Amino acid sequence: MFASLQPDRHGRRNLASTPLCTVLVIGLSLSASAAMGAGGGGGGGGGGGGTQTQKHPPAGSQTGSRANDLTTCEPGQVWDVKHHRCLQRRSGILPDAEITEYAYALAKADRYQEAIDVLDLLQNPNTPRALNYRGYATRKLGRTDEGISYYLKSVTLDPAYPQVREYLGEAYVIQGKFDLAKDQLATIEKLCGKECEYYQDLSEALEQAHAL
Repeated sequence: MFASLQPDRHGRRNLASTPLCTVLVIGLSLSASAAMGAGGGGGGGGGGGGTQTQKHPPAGSQTGSRANDLTTCEPGQVWDVKHHRCLQRRSGILPDAEITEYAYALAKADRYQEAIDVLDLLQNPNTPRALNYRGYATRKLGRTDEGISYYLKSVTLDPAYPQVREYLGEAYVIQGKFDLAKDQLATIEKLCGKECEYYQDLSEALEQAHAL
C-alpha cells in the first residue's frame, strides 16, 4: 500500500490496482468462511465437523414399534426381550419365564404349533403358566380333550390361577359341557370378582352358546 502511494512514474498504475487487490482479499475471505460453514460448522451435533459415522443396529435386532412386538421373529427363532432381537431357537437360549411368555405371544398371534414348539424348549415345562399356554395352543389346534388335560394339570398346581379356569371353561363350552363351564365361572368370581376380565370373557362365551 505504501509503495502504491509513492510519486513515481508508475503511480497511476499502482493506485489503479489497489481497489482490485482489496476486492480479491474480501472475496478470498468470504470463500474461506463459506467453506468453514459447510464443513466444520455442519458437525454441530457430532462434535466439530468431519465425516459422521452412521451406526446400524446389531444383526437380528428390531427398532421402533417392532421392538415391542414379540412376534416379529421368524419361525425357528425366539425373542430376546432384554436385547430386543431375535435368536435362533434352542434349549437354554433364554430363561424359562421369557420362553413361556414368548410362546403365549405366538399362540395369541394364531401361531399355535410354533407356540408348542417353543414350549418344548423349557427346562421345566410343568409350571401352571406353561401348562395353561400349552393347553390353549393345543385347544386352538382343535385338540380340545388334550388341551383340557393340560388345563387340569395347571389347575392342580395353582387352583387360584384365574386365566386357566377361563380357558378350561371355554373348552367345556366347546364340548357342550355347560355345567362344568359354569363351575369354572363361579370359581373365577370368587377369585377376582365379576369385573375380572377372565370372568367376563367366560361369561361372554357362555352367553354366545346360549347357556346363560
